Formats: sequence, structure tokens, C-alpha cells
Amino acid sequence: QKGMPLQADPTVKYAHGDFTIRRITFEMLEIASPFNTYKNIGLPPGPIGSAGLSAIQAVANPAKSNYLFFRASCDGSGTHQFATTYEEHLNNDCD
Repeated sequence: QKGMPLQADPTVKYAHGDFTIRRITFEMLEIASPFNTYKNIGLPPGPIGSAGLSAIQAVANPAKSNYLFFRASCDGSGTHQFATTYEEHLNNDCD
């Protein structure tokens, strides 16, 4: 609805077909694929995995938030950092 690309790293991993990838690089974002949500606006043309019950329930009953941006935390913990504005998102950078 906002005309923004989804820019979801898992879709790029799916486009590359390598599920062992731990970090998406800038070069990987250049892949020509309808699943590359950095290059294409909107959702990918199909699912990139099979969702479990808890994921389906979360989509059916989403938590309310104003977050538009997220990124993987830089500490390798597997957690994420969330932001409501692009400026906040840029401040979540690893540098």
C-alpha cells in the first residue's frame, strides 16, 4: 500500500537457492528474480517456505505496531532491531 519494496533478506536467499547463507551481501541483492524483494515492489509471486501453525496464527492475528523497518542485530544473536522511521532504521546500522 505504501509503494515500498519489502526488502526481505529471506526472499533473496530463496532466489539464490542456497539456504545455508547466513548473511546477505550487497552483491546478492543484484540477482534477477521475481523473488528478489529488493528489486521488485510488493510481495513475491509465491511462498518461500512452509509456515508453521504459530506463523499462520501470527499473520491471522498480527500484533499492533508502527514498525516499518527491521534488520538483523549485529551481535550474531539471531534477534532483530525494529524502527518506525527510516532515520531510526539507519541508526540501527552495525557501524
